[in-house]
Amino acid sequence: MQEHASALLISDLHLTPSMPLTAQRFFDFVEKETNQVDAVFILGDLFEYWVGDDAGARSPFQQEVLRALTNLSSKTKTYYIHGNRDFLIGDQFISKSGMTLLPDPSKVMIAGDEWVISHGDALCTNDLGYQVFRRWVRKPWLQKLFLRLPLQWRRGIAQTLRSNSTAKYDRATRYTPEMARFKGDVTLMACANLMGSYGSERLIHGHTHLPARHHESMGNKEWQRWVLSDWDLDHPETVLPKASALRIDTNGVRYIDLVKSS
Repeated sequence: MQEHASALLISDLHLTPSMPLTAQRFFDFVEKETNQVDAVFILGDLFEYWVGDDAGARSPFQQEVLRALTNLSSKTKTYYIHGNRDFLIGDQFISKSGMTLLPDPSKVMIAGDEWVISHGDALCTNDLGYQVFRRWVRKPWLQKLFLRLPLQWRRGIAQTLRSNSTAKYDRATRYTPEMARFKGDVTLMACANLMGSYGSERLIHGHTHLPARHHESMGNKEWQRWVLSDWDLDHPETVLPKASALRIDTNGVRYIDLVKSS
């Protein structure tokens, strides 16, 4: 189990060249906010999408992010958990970045307390279609086949999947907002099963873009659940600027608003 006296946790930055303000905030975060903690945990979806380490090596933007990660991991222990957008980040990128890849979920010790950390998409068990899709795309043999495709094909497939997902989400939130939230959020049963299997009382995850602190229980099991924020500083016409991190140290647990401090 990883043990640290203090840590910052982030997720769901969805970095892409088309979101330069969000990317710059990440670069500033690496330089300014990470110096006073022992570890940084990135719980998935750092990138908007990832179609292979070879594609990242050809992207000036992704190479700029790599340099930032290398700088970060040279001064602060940095951990990564795959998200649903960047689960194809491979050993080559992880090795060059200096990060340590953790399985999803993992148990860590921060400031004397045990925490289970996860990206969170596997906990959204009401979305049966997505869970079937997730099980298939996480199969190693299928990933190997995909990574053998020409790079242009891989990018085309990723763009199609992103477009279909966005259209489906937009339709759902417009016509059935309650159902969209029902499917897109974690379930109490999934969290209870996870907490029971790890014997833990504290959970941190991202993915849902619904940052909040929850006190939950099922049967005789009780736990805290902290949800990380997504980041978006580039679309003020549709959403308020948002970017935050969760800080854990001997003073407790608290959200750090990175918009106000930018």
